[in-house]
Amino acid sequence: MEPAKLDEVYKFDDHTTSDVRVCFKLIDEQPEWFSCHSSVLSQNSKYFADWLGQNDVSSNNCIEIECPRAEYDHYVKMLKSIYLPRESLIDSFDSVKSAVGVLRASRSLGCEFVTKSCIQYIEASSWDEMEEEEILEVAQTLGSDAVPLLARLQAPSADAAKNVFISAIRFATCMEAPFPPFSDDLKTSAQEQIDFMIHDDDDTALVTTDEDVKSVVREGLRKLLSALRTGLDLLSTEFDQSHHQAEQRILCSLADIDWIASLLGKIEMMHDFVSGWLKISDHVLSVVQDKKYTSDLWAVKAKLIEVTGKALDAVGYGSVVLPSSSRVHFLKTWLPYIQMTKRLLDENSKDETSLQMDSDSYQNIESAIVSMVLALPSDDQADILSEWMKKAEQFRYPDLTEAFEVWCYRSKTAKRRLVGGLNGANNPTVSL
Repeated sequence: MEPAKLDEVYKFDDHTTSDVRVCFKLIDEQPEWFSCHSSVLSQNSKYFADWLGQNDVSSNNCIEIECPRAEYDHYVKMLKSIYLPRESLIDSFDSVKSAVGVLRASRSLGCEFVTKSCIQYIEASSWDEMEEEEILEVAQTLGSDAVPLLARLQAPSADAAKNVFISAIRFATCMEAPFPPFSDDLKTSAQEQIDFMIHDDDDTALVTTDEDVKSVVREGLRKLLSALRTGLDLLSTEFDQSHHQAEQRILCSLADIDWIASLLGKIEMMHDFVSGWLKISDHVLSVVQDKKYTSDLWAVKAKLIEVTGKALDAVGYGSVVLPSSSRVHFLKTWLPYIQMTKRLLDENSKDETSLQMDSDSYQNIESAIVSMVLALPSDDQADILSEWMKKAEQFRYPDLTEAFEVWCYRSKTAKRRLVGGLNGANNPTVSL
């Protein structure tokens, strides 16, 4: 239905030229009547056209319409809108909320011109979450007219989600250069949104299993591990210039690695993290355990335990499978460092301002270590347990008592069980 072309002749609520009055009736309230023109109403509204077609204006020039109180202002604005020129109607809206209200009213009264203008305004505006819920509710009544609104509300295609995810990964792992001054904030935002995107989302799960996505994630991990190694190589020089800045730079790098380790765990790529962490472990420890930093870098030293704990957890509970030689090397590399660092952190904890790690984190790491020890060949278990008992007075963490008891039981019964099993299998070629 085209808008009336009488807007220059007739004005809204003009008593001198009107031939019909409209009232949006409210319960228990004095009605307000608006002077209108039947020609304008009928040409712009199916509801009014039907009413005027069934009633004689000369005998009854009053049109009453029941209206919810909450919608009253929207109905009045809608009525005023049909008197406006098409080119100025969109400019008359001052908020999405108002446009949505007028849209509901125009749908109720069959004002196509106003409806389309409302949709055009809403589609081009930004929405908050509450407004979006209202828009979705209204859109479900619009049929094909809702396409522009639903284009923003519907889920993106798999290819679109994949492209955004890859771009976010590249930014979150500092793969793009050069960086603007505010890149740290954007990097943090990218990391947070990636976490949000993959949380309990089946559609995103399909994206994260894509080989292109996995390739970019691996590239991002390599970039972050390389950045840590480079930062450690420069640490000595930067430390001499500014202790605080040098430590913060390494902490930032470790925080990024900690984040991507969590991400890899969620998308079943933890093996890549563990392998990468193992490769740089010796270099990392050779730097932070230098005598130069004996009484410094506590935040870095604690963060290293936290990051290593993710790798220990993955290996200890079987989500990452490594050869026994690698598991032994992993434990023998990190266990002494964890023992020493925790003891020193505990000693410093007497100072209320000193850094303290979460007790739950220590408990989780201890459990993972116990699981790893129990999964090693018996001779390797013996080496680790022997070393642990030698230092038990000095380092009370981790408590490997459970692993020791299991090892003792297995050792005592191993030969009897294995010999009995082999003899039962009639296999004389194997000896113990």
